[in-house]
Parts: sequence; structure tokens; C-alpha cells
Amino acid sequence: MQTIYLKLVLTMAIWGGTFIAGRIIAQEISPFTASFYRFAIATICLIFFIYRQPAKLPKLKTHQIPIIILLGFSGVFAYNVFFFLGLQTIAASRAGLIIALNPVSIALSSRLIFKEKLTSLKIIGIAISLLGVAFIITEGDLTTLFSGGVGKGELYILGCVGSWGIYSLAGKKAMQELSSLVTTTYAIIVGTITLLPLALQEQFKQGIQPITPLSCLSLLYLGILGTVVAFNWYYDGIQAIGAAKASIFINLVPVFALVFGIIFLQESISSILLIGGSLVITGVSLVNKK
Repeated sequence: MQTIYLKLVLTMAIWGGTFIAGRIIAQEISPFTASFYRFAIATICLIFFIYRQPAKLPKLKTHQIPIIILLGFSGVFAYNVFFFLGLQTIAASRAGLIIALNPVSIALSSRLIFKEKLTSLKIIGIAISLLGVAFIITEGDLTTLFSGGVGKGELYILGCVGSWGIYSLAGKKAMQELSSLVTTTYAIIVGTITLLPLALQEQFKQGIQPITPLSCLSLLYLGILGTVVAFNWYYDGIQAIGAAKASIFINLVPVFALVFGIIFLQESISSILLIGGSLVITGVSLVNKK
């Protein structure tokens, strides 16, 4: 059991590190191209991994294709384009704290689409988290929410949150028939194919973009560790201790993003960011609480 808990903590550390890698890549590579590279690497690794398993990748049924396309568009295409666009202009630590809002987005979307009940505790948690994100994106001046003072980078990262909410709800539907590994693999394949023509268009307009060794390592980190390894370890945790307990560890992701941003990118952390981050994590904890 200790091994499972260690894997979960390492998974959250890896996902926290994706913001650092993404920030490095976003300064050098255009968003469609960066997203395509990341998931081309992940596709190759996932297919290799699946075909080493006893159960191979099953053929999709006709009625499963639309939901897989939605997953590929929301969780791979849209999420990652927003991710790299946002990280072009805002710090990795800020992005990590905003994306911590994902469970709140899922809870609200589940209420709107599936009519799932929101307990009083969840409503309080949602309110606290939204207040925390408002502090982060306005740098403590909440009046800028009404005067157009929120930056594009923050809005792009909020786009990540919305995309992940759609992906999570569509994945819930897809995994009624398909395993999580199969669902994710197909979604990544679809997303990678969708990204290819836009990545080629970027290369045609801007010319072939040179990739520095650091960006190359960052892409390998995102494609292999951030996608394939972390995904498998997280679902090992779900299988061993259940989804409710495993999901609690996700609160560590913004903490790691914050710490890694300070260590590796020398990002400065303001008191407003710490207050906002604390509110987000507290609120998410209440949303996840059973």
C-alpha cells in the first residue's frame, strides 16, 4: 500500500511539473505544434504499452465514435492549445493554481448536465474556490473582473478548466463501455490527428521552428511522464484505494506547480497568490469531500 501512495504523490509531482515544462516550451514553440509534438510522443508510447498487454486495443463500435471524437477535441486538442497559449504569458505557478479549479468545473457541469445533487458542503467549496481563482487572476483587485482587466493568459487557462470539464463528463459516459486506458488512448489518437493539419499550417507560415535541447526534454517529459506514466500510476491508485481517496491527492498538483515554479523558473510568489491558492485548494478539498 505504501508503494501506491508513493506512486500517487509522484504522479502529482509529475503533473505539477507539466506546468514548468509547458512554460519552457510555450516560449519557443507555437501552441498547435507544441500540442501535436506532445501527443504524437504520447500516442506512440501508449500504443506500444497497450500492445504489450494481454488485451489489445479493441475496435470501436459505431455509437462510440462520436463520444471519442468529443474526448479528443476537448481533452487533447482544446485543453492543450489553451494550455500553451496561456503559458506564453503567465507564470507556471499561477496557471497551476487556476487549473486546480478543475474539480469545481466538473461538479458544476455534472449538476447542469446530469442533474447530480450539490450538497451544502460542495456549494461552499465551489464558492471558496471561485473566490480564490478571482484573487489569482485579478491579483487581488476584484474590481478588474468588471472592467476588462483580466489578462488573455488567465482566460486561456480558464479555457483549460472548461475543456477539462467537458472531457471528464464525456469520459464518464465513454467509460461505461470502455476501460480508462482504451478511452484515453483513442482520445489521444483523435486529438493528435486533429492537431496535425494546424501544426503543419503553423510550420508553413512560420517556417520550421528550431527546438532547443531543453524544449526537447520538456516535450519528452510531457509526452512520456506527464501523459503515459502519470496516467497509469493514477489509475493504479484508483484501482487500489478507490477513486474518492485517489482524487484527494490531486490537491497536491498546484502545490508542486508553485514550488517547482519557484525552484526551476525563479518565479516570484506574492501574498495575493498564496491567499488565492489557499482558497482554491481549501474549496477543492470541500468539493471532493464525501
